[in-house]
Amino acid sequence: MAARRTRRKKAEPASVGLEVDDVAVGSAHVLDDLEALVTQAGGNCLARYRDPLGGSPLALAALPLETVAPTPFQRDLSEPHVKRLGDVIGRVGIFLDPVIAVPMPEGAIDAKTPARFWTPNGYHRLSALQQLGAKTLVALLSPDPALAYRILALNTEKAHNLRERSLEAARMARGLSETDPHRPESEYALELEDGSLVTLGFAYEKRPRFAGGAYAPALKASDGFLEVGIQAALDAREKRADRLLAIDLRVAEIVKELKERGFESPYIKNFVVARLRPFRPRGKPAPEPEALLDHMEKAALGFNLDKIKADQVAKAGGSSED
Repeated sequence: MAARRTRRKKAEPASVGLEVDDVAVGSAHVLDDLEALVTQAGGNCLARYRDPLGGSPLALAALPLETVAPTPFQRDLSEPHVKRLGDVIGRVGIFLDPVIAVPMPEGAIDAKTPARFWTPNGYHRLSALQQLGAKTLVALLSPDPALAYRILALNTEKAHNLRERSLEAARMARGLSETDPHRPESEYALELEDGSLVTLGFAYEKRPRFAGGAYAPALKASDGFLEVGIQAALDAREKRADRLLAIDLRVAEIVKELKERGFESPYIKNFVVARLRPFRPRGKPAPEPEALLDHMEKAALGFNLDKIKADQVAKAGGSSED
C-alpha cells in the first residue's frame, strides 16, 4: 500500500531555528572527530558552526582536491556543463560555491586512492576545478554520512531532467537497500523524493532512450512510496518497470502506424499515452499502480486507430521532461 502524502503547514515568520548567537556555537564533540579526519586527509578546518535551521553541527574546511570524490549513485557527469562551469570560474578567478561533503563510509574507502570524503552535490564543480588544475577546494562538511543519500534534495548546481532524477533515485535506492533491506521504503521519502522516480529509473536503465516523460504524470499520481522493506519494494518496482517498457513498445507501434497514416505532431506519443490512462473524475483517488498498468496494457492492446482524428492530435499539446 502506498504511503499517503501530507501537506506541510506554513510556518510563522521567524518562528523556526536558532538565534544568530547560537549558530556560532560549534563545539560538538562529533566535530572533533570530523576535524581529525580533515587533518589526516591533509586539509584544514576553517570554522565550526551549527545549522541555523535544525542545529546540526557543521564545519567549513579546505581540502586537497584529490581527497573529495562524488557519491557513486548520483547522475552521470555532463562534460559540456563541466567545460562551461570551468570556463566561468576561470574567467571570474574565484570559487564562491563550496561543495557539500561527508566522510566516506569505511567500506567505500580504497587504500589505493586518497579520496576520503564524498560530495553528494558537487560532482560538476569538483570536475571543473580538476579541469582548471586547482589544488584545493572548500567544502561544507557534515559528520552525518546519511546526508550523502539526500542528493535529489541537495543538488542545485544544474537542474535535473526527469531521466537524471530517475536514474539517481534508482541507484540510491539500491545503495540504501544494501544498508538496511528491511527498512520500509516510505521512510526514505526525503532521500528518494518520489516513489515513481525509482520505477522510472529502472526503466531508463534497461532502455536508455526510453521517453519516461509521457508516463511520469500517471505514475506520479499512483506509484507512491511503499510500506514494505526497501528491498521488497525494489523487486516490485523492477516488475513495474518491465511492464511499463512492454506498454511503451506497443505505444511505439501505435505512433508508427499513426505517422504512416499522415498524423504529425511533436506530442503524438504523449497523445497516445494520455488515451491509455484510465479516466479519473475530479476528486477521486488515483488507481493503485498495478491497476493503472493493467488498464494501460489492455488499452494499448485494444487501441483503435480508426477512431483517431487529425484535429485531436493537433490539439494534444504538452511537453516532456525528457
